[in-house]
Amino acid sequence: MKYQRLTKEQLEELYQEFINFLATQSITADEWNEIKANKPEVAEEELDIFSDLVWEGVLSNAQFLEHFSKDQIHLFYLGETEMHLIAIKVNVPDIDITTQEGYDWLRNNLLDDQVAFYNANKDYSEDSNMDKFKLILQGANITKGELYQYFEKIISANK
Repeated sequence: MKYQRLTKEQLEELYQEFINFLATQSITADEWNEIKANKPEVAEEELDIFSDLVWEGVLSNAQFLEHFSKDQIHLFYLGETEMHLIAIKVNVPDIDITTQEGYDWLRNNLLDDQVAFYNANKDYSEDSNMDKFKLILQGANITKGELYQYFEKIISANK
């Protein structure tokens, strides 16, 4: 398995897709039930293969990732050949930007000297989807990129 198995909830959401996946392998519902009952290791293998296929599709289509911590926001644009990072660091110990109050403070104090912006670009390794997946394992979430685009405009305007 390349990535990680989908959770039970994720698999339930993708029930129809899983049925289609089994059908592409000419596995009927009766055969699937027999495999689960008599060859659990084969069933596990099929779930792993399906999970990897889903992850490949999701990661290939992902364009933006966001990761929030107490004092930092990491916003990623996932380009064709490299990742572009906008990082925002709040240098005020009492501010926790993972809370609404802290996030509001950041919005109202973007140009404060205690708020630092950083830009970076990084080439992917041979496996760009694995690079993206590792960021997700570290807590990043796939997004539509509104925050990245917002901060990109702020940074461009202040150059």
